[in-house]
Amino acid sequence: QVQLVESGGGLVQAGGSLRLSCAASGRTFVNYAMGWFRQAPGKEREFVAASWRFGRTNYADSVKGRFTISRDNAKNTVYLQMNTLKPEDTAVYYCAADSAAAMSSRPYEYDYWGQGTQVTVSS
Repeated sequence: QVQLVESGGGLVQAGGSLRLSCAASGRTFVNYAMGWFRQAPGKEREFVAASWRFGRTNYADSVKGRFTISRDNAKNTVYLQMNTLKPEDTAVYYCAADSAAAMSSRPYEYDYWGQGTQVTVSS
């Protein structure tokens, strides 16, 4: 069982930056692929980024070059650094863990989810 708790969301102007954190419980954090997803009102949950071992990462095209996923396995924490934010980045951001370590972009392949943190980008 893995519990995930996100933090770091908030209100920011377009062009600004935020860093989200996701703290995970459990001793096997290093074995999980960790992902970030987001969901805007009236829209489906969409993939943002994923991370696994050896620096392997995967990004949605919409955030490449602006967002960076990283992880600190000693702290059981994964981060999402978001730069050059746009109003269309406004959503609830969720952290997720995948025991199969596939770094998938499909939400149903993730086993555990956090409660989400709101990110609002004003124009």
